[in-house]
Amino acid sequence: MEESEKSCTLAAVFISSKMRVVIQRVSKASVTIGEKLKSLIGKGLLVLIGIVDSDNSEDIDFLVKKIVNLRIFADENGIMNRSVLETDGAVLCVSQFTLHASTKKGNRPSYIKAAKPDFAIPLYNEFCSELSNALGKEIQTGEFGADMQVELINDGPVTIIIDSKIKE
Repeated sequence: MEESEKSCTLAAVFISSKMRVVIQRVSKASVTIGEKLKSLIGKGLLVLIGIVDSDNSEDIDFLVKKIVNLRIFADENGIMNRSVLETDGAVLCVSQFTLHASTKKGNRPSYIKAAKPDFAIPLYNEFCSELSNALGKEIQTGEFGADMQVELINDGPVTIIIDSKIKE
């Protein structure tokens, strides 16, 4: 491989790395860890978040604003025109490194893009704190790195994926 090809390959890997969220509108959701209920919400959003080493506070700001203002709840006419903020909905946020799985080679996913805990935990905590601040109330969370059982009833179903670097 020539030097220019290596540079393009490395640039593509860096550009494709981003904070990723999967947002699900739910009528209820919960997290259980080892038979103990950790968190439970009613109507609102379940947010799964995957973090990579290139993520920072700008990614958090973008995603938090997008999440709290995303108009995916029905208005009085049954049209998806209201946000979780407007409906006073709840939020459950769960870290999920598997959102950055690469399945390019073979059948066993690689998680090399996912940030290591020493980098990811502070960002996850900052994300949850900023999300709480934007909502004006505490959100519920999972436990970073724990083996969690996440249960939900997807309302709709409505599921949206947002990558902070792509901004679509």
